Amino acid sequence: MTDPWVALEPGADPVERVRVLRRAHETFTTAGTVPRPVRSVVAESWRRSARAGVGPDGGASVELTDGDLGAHRAEHPLSRVMPLFRELMGTFAADGEHLLAVCDAHGRLLWVEGHPATRRRADRMNFVPGARWAETAVGTNAPGTAVAVDRPVQVFAAEHFIRQVQPWTCAAAPVHDPHTGRVLGAVDITGGDGLAHPHSLGFVQAVARAAESQLALLAPPRTGEETATLSALGRDEAELRLDGRPFRLSRRHSELLVLLARHPEGLTGDELLCALYADESVTPVTLRAELARLRRLLGPGLLTSRPYRLTVPVECDATVVERRLAAGAVSAAAGAYTGPLLPNSQAPAVVRIRHRLTDGLRTALIARRDPDLLADWAHAPWGEEDVEAWRALAAVRPTAAIRARLTALETELAAPPAPRTPR
Repeated sequence: MTDPWVALEPGADPVERVRVLRRAHETFTTAGTVPRPVRSVVAESWRRSARAGVGPDGGASVELTDGDLGAHRAEHPLSRVMPLFRELMGTFAADGEHLLAVCDAHGRLLWVEGHPATRRRADRMNFVPGARWAETAVGTNAPGTAVAVDRPVQVFAAEHFIRQVQPWTCAAAPVHDPHTGRVLGAVDITGGDGLAHPHSLGFVQAVARAAESQLALLAPPRTGEETATLSALGRDEAELRLDGRPFRLSRRHSELLVLLARHPEGLTGDELLCALYADESVTPVTLRAELARLRRLLGPGLLTSRPYRLTVPVECDATVVERRLAAGAVSAAAGAYTGPLLPNSQAPAVVRIRHRLTDGLRTALIARRDPDLLADWAHAPWGEEDVEAWRALAAVRPTAAIRARLTALETELAAPPAPRTPR
């Protein structure tokens, strides 16, 4: 095959290729080896799927429903290019009895539209909005694999890892944030064997590039006043973005912005002293010096005193997670959580917020018992040694690897501390 990213070379018999692929799939699921002529991109994806604990007789689960799904759609950047997707792909999907699908960077389907009869068939395998189609959840599939490898992908028939999906063929391409290069999700066309043609791969790639171009041209949505966002989860030095302008903050300035963003009404100098410093000997002069430096960094008019407060609304990512948790949108909260709040900060108020947020999300995930959400948490740096999370994961996904990791953690927890070597 001249192009390993194209599922079916010109002139190939699709019926014969399906027969060969099914034999190869059976060989892999029973013996763990991938025979030819399985494409390298598919073979590597099968191996990733197996390592993730996906079974060939599994299926997709719906992760976002009702309010969770609506909130996630509304906040997602790809919502701004859905009219473009519909304009470029809607007629093609409807006339060809295909489906247009768009997923986020975690492989969760946000929109699935197209031919009504095809949608009803897809519903039976949970290819529906809100379902998770990441490789780690359902194995090899075009939208999930496109996100995983960050490039356009075709998946033909029995190349799909899960048998239930093998009657389908799909092509998907990742869509990136034009300013940062971050993968936002993928756009996908799903239907019958005819989509294995090289043109469908080029088509979705062109649509993805058109979406990126439109995102680059679209100005950030305005609310009629200056707005700011603060990213402080999973990082010791927060980033403030003020109408698109980034400000990299020192650790102390990060702590100040987190607290002031949570208190738009303002905080007195004494309140800030108690919130920031465990050492009671720190004087108000030290705090005023930090605030003066922060004011010079942000420019005039953004930070006022008596009380100290910000003059523009600031949306902090930690507050987004808290708001979603309070609304019961656990999946959406987990998707927005990128790590502990200012993880190395020792400011008393920040420590309290960090522990409350982490414990609240962790408790909600354990209660939810969603294996994919628990796996994401347990395999993240902040969850690698979380015994309770690993126990919850082992209860809903008892693979050998997960049980072995839990045993190791429990053994380590039960071991007595090593004696200190005298000096």
